[in-house]
Amino acid sequence: MSIWLVGLLLLLILVNVPIAVALALMTVVAIVASGGVEAIPNVGLVMFSGATKFPLIAIPLFILAGTIMNSSGISRRLVAFASALFGFIRGGLSMVSISASMFFAEISGSAVADVAAMGSILIPAMRKRGYSRNFAAAVTSSSATLAVIIPPSIPMILYGVMSGASVVELFVAGIIPGVIGGLLMMFVAYLWARRANLPVEEAFRLKRVAETLRDAGWSLLLPVIILGGIFSGWVTATEGAGIAVVAALVIGGVVYRELDLARLRRAMVVCGCQTAVVMLLVAASALLGDFLTEARVPQRIAGAIIGFTDSKLAILALLNVFLLVIGLFLHSAAAIILVVPIVMPLVVAMGIDPVHFGLIVTLNLGIGQQTPPVASVLVTACSVARADIWAVTKANLGFIGVLAVVLLAVTYVPSISMVLVDLFYR
Repeated sequence: MSIWLVGLLLLLILVNVPIAVALALMTVVAIVASGGVEAIPNVGLVMFSGATKFPLIAIPLFILAGTIMNSSGISRRLVAFASALFGFIRGGLSMVSISASMFFAEISGSAVADVAAMGSILIPAMRKRGYSRNFAAAVTSSSATLAVIIPPSIPMILYGVMSGASVVELFVAGIIPGVIGGLLMMFVAYLWARRANLPVEEAFRLKRVAETLRDAGWSLLLPVIILGGIFSGWVTATEGAGIAVVAALVIGGVVYRELDLARLRRAMVVCGCQTAVVMLLVAASALLGDFLTEARVPQRIAGAIIGFTDSKLAILALLNVFLLVIGLFLHSAAAIILVVPIVMPLVVAMGIDPVHFGLIVTLNLGIGQQTPPVASVLVTACSVARADIWAVTKANLGFIGVLAVVLLAVTYVPSISMVLVDLFYR
């Protein structure tokens, strides 16, 4: 029966049925086949309860904060400040893209929102300065993936809800890997710039740094307010997301005076569309998770893998390969929702810390955002740059390699991600 269900899911996806709808249809078929039509009334109740968990409120709020930033000049000021800091380095505009994405990631938590915001500003600027279209799209796309590693991260929120792991600890665990990833990407961008003889943007001037810092000062306060409140324990991740929206409204509308009602309306429409997609996936996953639990599918898979090997290192390698393959074909939200309930019994049985595994999942799916055929973030960058996806992928290989190096380091040196968690929370 399992083979038939997987075949049905693949068939629905191949005929372009939305993944959330395909998951729900497959699960309803499985429920009817195993329990009869009298089990159908329970479908709506399970989907509703699964989509109304309190931590999930953080997702639309962080998305809304990011869209307000895009509409109120906050993103532009962050780019100007980053340019003043890194513009004196050869190929500095690519480093501006990476550093600005790291700043933006600390507020939006969404890689797609990041690449849409930064790409619309930086890709045209890089093209004017002689950067190739493919490289401009590649560096913007790959640096945007830092948004799923650096807190707050929407995939981490989803993983926390699916696994029961602490969202705050997941956020803290992502800090060091995110910073390492950003620095390594800057190094790769510098090597590329040397080879391509890319220009220096501007001389380093303290006066220019001070001016842009003063202009972006309120924008830079956003991550301090959000993450400071969450990490100190004063607010939960969900409450921090609410604070992010209020702060973005105040800074964009009152301080910078660039957020009018028309722009706010557009931001809310974009937020509503993105949230609807994610929450439909969550509801469908709740139904699938309930069915899998009753059928004891995760426990059977865990038992089969442990019967094959009981080496934690080998199992981590198998899980990495599995997640990388899944990431090629599913968006990160769908992959987390589909996979995490299945593999968590194996993770627990092997004594792998759920927070550590959450970083492994997030990094794997971050790589999936850059690797076709799905590659949601890469596709967005290519759309902004009007570039061919396969040509951009070729230019992106060095940055994908950085993400792979960070993944291997986090997988086999757990202290990289867990040192801050152990220091402050355990």
